[in-house]
Amino acid sequence: MKLQVTQENLNRALSSVGRIANSHNTLPILANVLIKTTKNRLSLLATNLDIAIVHHIGAKIQEEGAITVPSKLMQEFVNSLPQGVIDLELNGTKLDINTDQYHSIVNGIIADDFPVMPLINNGQSWKINSLVLKKGLQQVVFAASNDETRQVLTGIYIHTKDKKLYIAATDSYRLAEKEIGKSSNDISVLVPANAINDLLRVIGDYDGEVVVTHDDQQILFQTGESELTTRLVNGNYPDYQKLIPNKFTSTIELKKNELLNVTKVSALFARESAGSVTIELNEEKNTLNIHSVASQLGENTATVNGKVKGSGDITLNSRYLLDALNVISGENVVFGFNGKLEPTLLYDPKAPNYHHVIMPLKS
Repeated sequence: MKLQVTQENLNRALSSVGRIANSHNTLPILANVLIKTTKNRLSLLATNLDIAIVHHIGAKIQEEGAITVPSKLMQEFVNSLPQGVIDLELNGTKLDINTDQYHSIVNGIIADDFPVMPLINNGQSWKINSLVLKKGLQQVVFAASNDETRQVLTGIYIHTKDKKLYIAATDSYRLAEKEIGKSSNDISVLVPANAINDLLRVIGDYDGEVVVTHDDQQILFQTGESELTTRLVNGNYPDYQKLIPNKFTSTIELKKNELLNVTKVSALFARESAGSVTIELNEEKNTLNIHSVASQLGENTATVNGKVKGSGDITLNSRYLLDALNVISGENVVFGFNGKLEPTLLYDPKAPNYHHVIMPLKS
């Protein structure tokens, strides 16, 4: 292998794949990144056996070849180099790296020993705009569970219903769902949330189509320069849409930022009570009161105005409420509930394709 590549392109590629390389894995080679030439471009690949990321960059290739080198060392080294052209030349298992100022040799391991995830054969394929996919994933991924004993809930559910494409996540205490378009395909896949977080980094500022291919075991996301493959979560996702209420005894429409601000302040006084805050709607005064108590610190009550229908109160986890408000992009938000123990719903009245459900706390 002998080639020339710019420091900027190589640094970007190493940053893209380097997060997957795991130095604590039982296989030492998984701490390495695979560098190989593919059809007159340079490809870098890292995997932890569950997720694999490939990043392709342009390069001036004189000789074909492949080698694996320590990911962390390579990433930190290339990041420290000045911008300009880097010469890479493979001699046996040693990678010579040369610039105008530096001459370095990195010891590698032959590429034949590097594990590669199997190809997806006879899979289903579809396309979606990267900005639409990224926005939708950002609005749901944080609601997935971290509890590995409930593995199904650690996934992001991408599926179709009535020719509409949805993504959803829940940890059983809250639920986020976003409709991201229409599809004539019959789609039902459960993607690990940690893979979705890596996918969001891979998409980055990419503005184009994402090609999605999947079978029963794996799913592949392809952008302009990068590919991410991950194993799917096994299991049947709960019929969550039955939990989304569509009628309410108490609702308020108000400025999202006003509710966000008073919730932030109330959360400061709610730390001793696991983030518990009580929200009260007053139809006569058209107000929302939010109250929190910290026995050692004091208590806080804040009031905001809005369009109220029906009075009542409910107790929620303030962190869940803040998480929801931070991803609702509209100026206004509608908040509705039915009694103290029924699911609550938040949504943007001008963008009803996103629903966020929070289960109440016992007060």
